[in-house]
Parts: sequence; C-alpha cells; structure tokens
Amino acid sequence: MDVAITGSSGLIGRALTRHLTDAGHRVLRLVRSGEGADTARWDPDAGTIDAGALQGIDAVVHLAGEGIAEKRWSPEQKARIRSSRVNGTTLLSTTLATLSNPPATFLSGSAIGFYGDTGDRAVDESAPAGTDFLASVCVDWEAATSAAEDAGIRTVHLRTGIVLSPDGGALGKQLPLFKLGLGGRAGSGRQYQSWISLDDEVRAITWLLTSARSGPVNLTAPNPVTNAEFTKALGRALHRPTTITPMAGPRLLLGRELADSLLLASQRILPAALEADGFTFSHPALDGALADLLR
Repeated sequence: MDVAITGSSGLIGRALTRHLTDAGHRVLRLVRSGEGADTARWDPDAGTIDAGALQGIDAVVHLAGEGIAEKRWSPEQKARIRSSRVNGTTLLSTTLATLSNPPATFLSGSAIGFYGDTGDRAVDESAPAGTDFLASVCVDWEAATSAAEDAGIRTVHLRTGIVLSPDGGALGKQLPLFKLGLGGRAGSGRQYQSWISLDDEVRAITWLLTSARSGPVNLTAPNPVTNAEFTKALGRALHRPTTITPMAGPRLLLGRELADSLLLASQRILPAALEADGFTFSHPALDGALADLLR
C-alpha cells in the first residue's frame, strides 16, 4: 500500500511511518521543507501542494497541526491553532477531490476535545460537540474534510485521546517530575482522562487504513481513568510517591484557560466504533500499558 502522511515528524507520525515501512508499505511524507526520497512538498499557509505526487496513492493520513500546548493561548495563538488544522485539512481535502486517480481513504486527524468537558458521563462517537474553544476547533477541523467526502473518498476523523509514550506528549513531560517523586494529581483528581498507548494509536490507524468504517472514530483505550487513578498508577510504575500538583504553577506558566483545559477538563470517552469494528487493544488497561512503556 502507498500511504501519504502529513505530520510525519511528530510523535505519532514518526511511529506510524516506522510501523508502515517495517510492514512493507511505501510511505510518502508530505513536508514543508527539505528534500529526500519519498517526500513531497506542501505549504498549508501558502496554499500550495504537490498534487501530482498524490496521484495513485492508496491512502492519506493527515496528522499535521500546531501543538495545542506549545504556547500560552493568546488570541493570536488560538488563531494559529485553528488555522493550522482547518487550512491544512481544507488544502488536502480539496486537492484529493480534484485528482483523476484519488486515494480510496483519507484518515484525518481530530481529537476527543470535540466533546468538551463530559464530566463523569461516558460518551462515544454519537455524543454531540462541546462548546469550548477546543471543541469548536475540532468541529471546524472535521468539517474541512467535506470536499474529499463529497468526492466519494472514505473519510475517517481520528478523534485521538492522550497518547502515552515516554518519548513525548503528556507522559514524556510528566516523567521527570514523577521520577523525582514530585508528580501528583491535578485539582480534585476526579476528572477523567481518556488515554491510548502510542502502540495502540499506530495499530488503530493502520487498522482503519483497510477498514470499511468512515466518520468519527475515538482513538482511546476502553478504560478511561480519573486523574487521581492515573497519578497513582504512574507512581506505582515508577516506584515513587505521588503528591498534589498545585494549579497555581501550571496556570502561571500556561495561562488559566490552557492549564485548566489540559489538567482539569474531564473526558470519559469510549472507543465504541473501534470495538464494533473488531479492533483489539494491546493495552486496554492503564497499569499494563505503563508497565510496558516504562520497563
């Protein structure tokens, strides 16, 4: 299979590229700069893309976008977060729709931020969108695939949860503190966290490349945990005590809106579509996932 990937230099993109290549597939990386074998140029800001390189490709996996927690959420940064997702997706979607030999499949990134704060309520793909900033970004992000969908390309929205890897993401940032015994729960700790191991994230995306499913798919493990449960599990895995993380520090560093969205919002999200499709998780439970990741 020939698969084009955007965001191939990110945590998920690197792992997916390696996994597909090792399995014998050809990966075409869409990059903003640089040259090399199996690369093609695109620039979402400028609205340019090497459409010819996508002719005859079997599938496109779109993972590119400005990091949510890279900077404090100023109005300008919020605009960059939204435009990096909407503009890039629109460019890809409209380009694929005009190809004479388009891909059969378009897997486009999204996030469980679509649902907003769900509190204690467990939700699946049938739940409506939330009303906060991240939810509105996800709504616009997913709507930007419409040209590809209208052209008959099977389109999947990858609503990804917290991806666990010691090499980056949320876990990568937490590990130094937790290894020192300084990690702890945020706030009450009752807020839910919907997570997935990097291995299962990559396996799920690979599964969806050849599945018949379209529409939203939650990429989360089937057993979300509270922040307090996650904190205790990570402490056990590292054989370190845990404490409480005062919110004053993260709020000062990141700003209140971003810090509260990352640490206090509760999202109890279930992977109903993946399970109905027959996908089996390698890491359905947090303790086993952390033991595997941190050994």
